[in-house]
Amino acid sequence: MELLIGKVAKSHGVRGEVAVEVLTDEPELRYAVGEVLHGKQAGKERDLTIKTVRPHQQRLLISFEEVPDRTAADSLRGMQFFAQPLEREEDSEEFYDHELIGLKVRRGSEEIGEVTGVMDTPNRKILEVAYQGREVLVPFVMDIVPEVDLEAGYLEITPPEGLLEL
Repeated sequence: MELLIGKVAKSHGVRGEVAVEVLTDEPELRYAVGEVLHGKQAGKERDLTIKTVRPHQQRLLISFEEVPDRTAADSLRGMQFFAQPLEREEDSEEFYDHELIGLKVRRGSEEIGEVTGVMDTPNRKILEVAYQGREVLVPFVMDIVPEVDLEAGYLEITPPEGLLEL
């Protein structure tokens, strides 16, 4: 399974840089100088080697070995970058978004929904849970989500009163 890790928003300047919208929680690993990004755009695929990278207005400005100028950079607009999920340490209590999406949600022994998405906020993750035909937002904190079992495909929640009714 490949994950979407970024998307070219536009070209930047005249030297062939592009502004990339980052869609990964490990940008320092995914977007390091020398890394090869696998891009897909309008039915074609292309591998690009990162030459330079620098932050700019909540995006990264990246130049590639294979992109010599602005004209070539303009042709990358809309390209999406994909990568394999990173391996995490076995005893880690952190989870990648793709690991949480699709998990069944239990309250006690009753299955009440499914995780349909994950929002990354500055302080924590928020789980988007399909519950009784609507979407409920559940903070991904130990007090509310005390157990996550990836092997069994579920997580358990102990929501405070009223959370599921919001």
